[in-house]
Amino acid sequence: MALLTEHEQRQVAEAIARVEHETDAELVTVLAARADDYTYIPLLWASLLALVVPGVVHYLTGALTMHSLLLAQWLIFIVLCLVFRIPAITSHLIPRAVRHRRASNLARRQFLEQNLHHTVGSTGMLIFVCEAERYVEILVDEGISSRLDNSTWDAIVSAFTQQVKQGQTLQGFVNCIEACGELLKVHVPVTQARNELPNRLVVLT
Repeated sequence: MALLTEHEQRQVAEAIARVEHETDAELVTVLAARADDYTYIPLLWASLLALVVPGVVHYLTGALTMHSLLLAQWLIFIVLCLVFRIPAITSHLIPRAVRHRRASNLARRQFLEQNLHHTVGSTGMLIFVCEAERYVEILVDEGISSRLDNSTWDAIVSAFTQQVKQGQTLQGFVNCIEACGELLKVHVPVTQARNELPNRLVVLT
């Protein structure tokens, strides 16, 4: 799963610049490859299956000696540890709630790390995407949330999420930024020319 190229990242930055000409909001975009490496989950599944499968076979058939039972458990554990580390397989082993919780936590950390809570008028906005988790979230500071209810962003997030699932992350970013801009220029219109935070797309690999 490839993140955006430098040319595509510039397109995102240009979309932000266009929107910020018409609003006091400070937009920051973050694209993360994944929220976590989930190392413990493949190990957990490999351990569970290595214990259960040979035991069930031995219980049903009685064909395994204690030596072969232990050997089978070790071999299954090693093989499954390697197989379950393949990203395409790992993603299917992780419950959706766990993936989304990790992504949401990362989004909130990025809101603070990108200094969105220190903007003039508290008008920071984060557009956050986790590709592996197919997760999109928009976070805004109180200068925006006091004028626009958080539910305002639901349809925009839903549309962006579908585009991420379809591999259209760049177009999703541009569409999302433009859709947010239409709302922001009405409810948080520009009052002074300023650019407190960089417009570039922050990429977390």
